[in-house]
Amino acid sequence: MVTGIIGKKVGMTQLFATDGTVQPTTVLKAGPCVVVQAKTVQTDGYEAAQIGYVEERPQKADKATTGHFKKAGAPPTRVRLEVALKAGGDPVKPGDPVSVSMFADGDRVDVIGTSRGKGFQGVVKRHHFRGGGASHGSMHHRAPGSIGASSYPSRVVKGMRMGGQMGGTRITVRNLKVLHVDTDKNLLLVEGAVPGAPGGFVTIRKAIAAKPVRIAQVIPVKKKGRK
Repeated sequence: MVTGIIGKKVGMTQLFATDGTVQPTTVLKAGPCVVVQAKTVQTDGYEAAQIGYVEERPQKADKATTGHFKKAGAPPTRVRLEVALKAGGDPVKPGDPVSVSMFADGDRVDVIGTSRGKGFQGVVKRHHFRGGGASHGSMHHRAPGSIGASSYPSRVVKGMRMGGQMGGTRITVRNLKVLHVDTDKNLLLVEGAVPGAPGGFVTIRKAIAAKPVRIAQVIPVKKKGRK
């Protein structure tokens, strides 16, 4: 049994709980996916499954890739991903469908995506530096300041926070709560934000380090005074 699925970020909305509280929600179109290749210990040295995201418009493939899908009995897919298998679960074979029904309301999931690219940014925006004085004539508004000593070591040490490329990196958001699963429309509603822009592909897997849910308890306060 596979432990993850490929999804596409639709956007964000809000859900109202029964007690009236508002929950920020991200809508994900999870699947449908299909198993393209099943890797085993005998042939590959480990167990995993390569799945592909089936899109509405049929995808074109070259001769080599067409043979790969024809051998699996699956339609050509543009986005493919290798996911782990659950230990002791049912074995998978090429052509098996992978749908959002693998999740249920209340589950905890990890979402992996690529953050929005911000281009080249300075230290104020990239590392939240305070900056210099804002008065007239300071000439040090958004500069980083000193980046190292002069006599020793006479170089810029590795890891110095400076301006550079911001965003466009792989980010994993852990332990997001599944608020609702719509199997008919392949939609998965999770609580909180998900990296990336709407329309970007993400990986949704069952949380590998799910934390117990904490429930707030009201403790009665003892009144001070005479007994």
